[in-house]
Amino acid sequence: MSTQPLRIALIGAGIMSATIGIMLRKLMPEATIHIYERLDRVAAESSDAWHNSGTGHSAFCELNYTPVQNGKIQVAKALEIAHQFEISKQLWAYLVEHDCLSYDVPFINTMPHMSFVTGKDNVAFLKARYQTLKTAAIFEDMQYSSKSRQIVEWIPLMMEGRASDVPLAATRMDAGTDVNFGRIARNMIEHLETTDHVEVHLGHSVTDITRQKDGRWTLTLEKRADDTDREIWVDRLFIGAGGGSLPLLNQTGIKESQGYGGFPISGQFLQCTNEDVARRHTAKVYGKAAVGSPPMSVPHLDTRIIDEHRTLFFGPYAGLSTKFLKNGSYFDLPLSIEMHNVWPMLSAGMRNVELTKYLIKQVTLSDEDRFTELLAYYPQAQRNDWTLTTAGQRVQIIKKDAQNDGILVFGTEIVASADRSVAALLGASPGASTSASIAIDVIGRLFPDEIKSESWQRRLRTMIPTFGTSLIDDGALCLETRKRTATVLGL
Repeated sequence: MSTQPLRIALIGAGIMSATIGIMLRKLMPEATIHIYERLDRVAAESSDAWHNSGTGHSAFCELNYTPVQNGKIQVAKALEIAHQFEISKQLWAYLVEHDCLSYDVPFINTMPHMSFVTGKDNVAFLKARYQTLKTAAIFEDMQYSSKSRQIVEWIPLMMEGRASDVPLAATRMDAGTDVNFGRIARNMIEHLETTDHVEVHLGHSVTDITRQKDGRWTLTLEKRADDTDREIWVDRLFIGAGGGSLPLLNQTGIKESQGYGGFPISGQFLQCTNEDVARRHTAKVYGKAAVGSPPMSVPHLDTRIIDEHRTLFFGPYAGLSTKFLKNGSYFDLPLSIEMHNVWPMLSAGMRNVELTKYLIKQVTLSDEDRFTELLAYYPQAQRNDWTLTTAGQRVQIIKKDAQNDGILVFGTEIVASADRSVAALLGASPGASTSASIAIDVIGRLFPDEIKSESWQRRLRTMIPTFGTSLIDDGALCLETRKRTATVLGL
């Protein structure tokens, strides 16, 4: 076996490649890392603050993470996501402490996370959810109220002009945050560029991926500035190009990619242009998704702090698009259809007729329709205070089930080759918020033996002190860790 340092390529310069790159830099300081990004700016697609909801998904307020099955609230997914977000915060705190992540402008800010519902049945659901989650230390600070007086104190803007005879309830987690994932990714990659053996190539599109006889990978690159092509080879490859990951994964030809397809969904928000109104709402407030809508379409009135600029969003409004990236092509979807995924995509479509109807309805919404939906959350909203803005593009996973039919998967999924030479990340939310956990998983897929070694385990525990320990099971450690990271991150 060659003793030359490994050559690693990361496709896409968003939060995932940045996180994997900076962790590999600590684990494998001698490896050569190349990051390729088709755009001329780091984190300009799904990770960008204006394209990403920035919730810091921790399952504090997202009701779709606690579905009801057989009459019981299922909280396993919420617990796991909350745990994974604490892992992300540990990594960011470590990087801040070691001057690997700039904090001149905060990339994470305290922002209470709330759930808000109306109607008798929804109130009963929220109370049951609260009672179930509060038994776990990771959620023990959650507050619940069905009293208007208390909710007015929490979210006065949403309560003004609201009918007093409608049952309502809310939960609140003061440990919630607003996160600028674009700033985190840019800061990480700026640091990586100052280290040895790391090169960042902006304006470079990967046009072809082929496997060599020795198991390495050849990437054909097009430099967009002058349309010149060149080839490079690498030992390990990570594809983290957001919606662009699926076509690149198909190019690898690995058998593990067979049957995967993608369903693109675009998003829009109403943005408040009245700064006086925006200053009066200090929370991220999530409601319940409409029947038949995708989980990513849960309505929320969302305070954002982007590079010290405070604003207020409401949405999202879903839309149909054949693009896989906001800066993509309308041919992305048709060109992604191949023999191996035709049936999974067709059968998934037949299984999700209601979703298709919902998306068509969303596309045909008028400005008045959108504003009417806002009024359910902010009854005294003034139409001239809000403008429509387009967010990022997401591609939901379609994959085969046990019967070889297609199912639509909401979330993220890692697809890795059997020889551990290539891995790709598909899907959407809550990817950015759980980026550290996903990075560890990806690294474990590409380096299964090394990640078990004592040296790697020790280095991982340096970056993430609770690595290998469940903060769900160890309540005292969870609270201690949350307090420490809050201090370092200024929360």
